Amino acid sequence: MKFPSDFERMRAAPALAFAAFCLSMALAPASAQTPGKNDIPNLASTSFAWLSGADWFDPPPGAGRGPIRQDPDYPFVGNVGANGRQVTVRVGNYKDPVLKPWAAKQMQESNDEVLTGKRGLPFVAQSTCHPGGVPGQLLTPAEPFYFIQTPAQIWMIWQRDHMVRRIHMSDKHAEKTRSSWFGDSIGRYENDGTLVIDTIGLSTHNSFIDWYRTPHTEKEHVIERYKVAADGRTLEALVTVEDPDTFNEPLHMLKRWRKTENRLLETVCAENNSDHFGHNLFPIPQATKFDF
Repeated sequence: MKFPSDFERMRAAPALAFAAFCLSMALAPASAQTPGKNDIPNLASTSFAWLSGADWFDPPPGAGRGPIRQDPDYPFVGNVGANGRQVTVRVGNYKDPVLKPWAAKQMQESNDEVLTGKRGLPFVAQSTCHPGGVPGQLLTPAEPFYFIQTPAQIWMIWQRDHMVRRIHMSDKHAEKTRSSWFGDSIGRYENDGTLVIDTIGLSTHNSFIDWYRTPHTEKEHVIERYKVAADGRTLEALVTVEDPDTFNEPLHMLKRWRKTENRLLETVCAENNSDHFGHNLFPIPQATKFDF
């Protein structure tokens, strides 16, 4: 008798496999932090996900300066609410005084590529099979993301290309960190149920904090504060980005998601993702040699 492989079982019952994986993670050794039940927000489920749009909102009054915005010389017109007008691309305000000169210059060059027609569309991480980085991955639109919560780790899993970000429930970063897409993230719960995530060690290659291709250096330090609304239907994150080599002061940005019933689907970025109309789009990553 032939028994099905683990892979076949996962294909046959993805929800069951996902739930079993959550259980195995929950039995992992706990960190030194042992919060009370009332301190832990209910973020994870196999039956619901979190869904949002593509933009940063301004922070609460008094929190500090907000995110980079569209260049006022090129007003943005999106797919929603175009009302017959021509849809435009994201053109970042490189003249924002918060930017260091090198960052402003890089953003201007990226804008010029599109405005002059050299590129049909600007670089977008999720459309080219790249991870969005921190905090840029939070702006993945139209498709949901999920949490797995355990005493030792929290996993954030995006349906888009199954991107996974891991947060270690610890009060100390790793002694040695190597730059990576999602960096070294540590987390804790506060008494009011806020999940606080602290991230360093972020790679700079093709990594931006927003849709305007706002860059950062390896000194980027990101603090995220996640809080579920009282009705349990909305998740909000206040994000602070510090990078003294890129910004003259920290940026403070707000993001909101709504809870939605959504079974985890298979979404593979690289399928049919080509420059069919010759717009000189940014290519997806290509292997330089065969796997076998």
